[in-house]
Formats: sequence, structure tokens, C-alpha cells
Amino acid sequence: MKKISAVIVAHNEEKKIKDCIQSLDFVDEIVVVLDKCSDNTKQIVQQFNVVICEGSWNIEGMRRNCGLNLAQGQWILEIDADERVSKELKEEILEVIKTANPCGFEVGIANFVGERWIKYGWLRTMGVLKRHSLSYRGLKKYHEDKEIHPTFSFDGKVYDLQNYIIHLVDDNIADLWLRFNRYTNWRANDMFLKKQKLPNFLKLVISAEIRFYKSYFFKKGYKEGVLGVLIALLCALYPIVSYLKLKEKINENS
Repeated sequence: MKKISAVIVAHNEEKKIKDCIQSLDFVDEIVVVLDKCSDNTKQIVQQFNVVICEGSWNIEGMRRNCGLNLAQGQWILEIDADERVSKELKEEILEVIKTANPCGFEVGIANFVGERWIKYGWLRTMGVLKRHSLSYRGLKKYHEDKEIHPTFSFDGKVYDLQNYIIHLVDDNIADLWLRFNRYTNWRANDMFLKKQKLPNFLKLVISAEIRFYKSYFFKKGYKEGVLGVLIALLCALYPIVSYLKLKEKINENS
């Protein structure tokens, strides 16, 4: 069987990383990228037979490339500390790599808020429904230009897997709100570093309306009840709040 490496990126994940590692009992190597960890994440990770890459990165693509470069497996599975590989996905991965030529695979993401699987309403800024998580070594490289949601280049074909990565994205509604705050902070920082101009106010309002409609209706957020309304509102407010935070940064540095 071809060797598989798992790459985990973690920042202060002492409550979740142990279960993540234990769900990877089928891989041959685990690489853990520790980014600015100030809790007990490192001590927990050291209980396992893993390769550790420790540092401080402000650009997400840089830390992810660190993990990809350290991994020695022919196949690399990327997973975050708050994610778990289901039994069904494990079996599918082991089966598919027996015959697959060098390529990549996209994997569905099951996003949980607390114990509830939220299937509908996510836009990419708040919740990814599918991600390029399994790649043949050397074909993938992240662009190092964003604090969050980095893009990447991939030299090969990409196929779909049928089973899911379980993503414990938020513990509760308060956690969802805190994540929205972090994401808009990072988005404002990205725009500030790139010296982007403040967008037109009318365009922001129109964008918010479109994003709400897309989340609530096109992405079927209405199926999630009141929580679907909240997610649609956060998706709609994302560019507006990012704009206001960018404006603050410009004023502070002028």
C-alpha cells in the first residue's frame, strides 16, 4: 500500500487535537504544524508519534506549505485540528489510492455547530462544503498572500470522494459569532496589506443583499430554520464589517 501522510494545522487546539489524531489511525505519518500555540496543544501532540513543525505565521498559505513540505508520504491528507476522518472516509481513501494515478481529491465537509450538522446555507467565507483535502505529493502549493482562505496551484486532475470529513466548526452560537469576528479581522488585514481602496458604499449594500439571498435561498439556508437566518445574515454582513474594520485601520495609520 502506498504511504499516506496526514498534515494537521493547529493553533491552541488542546480540547480537540487528540481526537483528531486518533481518527488518523490509518495513516503512516502525521505532521502537526503548531502556529503560535500558547496552551497545552504541543504537550498533547508530543504524546503521539508525530512530526512537529512549530512556528509563527501570519499568512495561512505559509504554514500550510510548511506541512506539505515536511510530509514524506506519497499521498497527503490535509486536516484541521477540529476535524475528524469518518470510518467511511477512511475506508474510501485506503481503497481509492490502491489504483489512483497521481492526482487530487475533493472531500465533502460536514460542518457541525455543537452537535448539529448544518448542511445548508454556508458560503465559503463562513463554511466550506467541499475542500481539496487529499493530494499526491508535490502537486499542490499554496499561494502565500492571505491571512485566511488561501488559494493554491495544483498540477494534476482532481476527482471527488463520496464520504465526509467531520468538521466541529463551532461549539455553539457564541463561538460562531467569535469566528465571524476573527474572519472579518483577517479579511480587513488582507485588504489593508494589499492597499485596496475602500469599496463603494452602494456596492457593499448590493453585495450584502446578494449574499443573503444566495445563502438563504440558493444554498437552501431556510432548511436550517432560525439558525439558517443567522448564517445568511453573517454571510451578508461579512463584506460590510470587513469594510468598516479596513476603514478603521486606514484611519489609525493615516
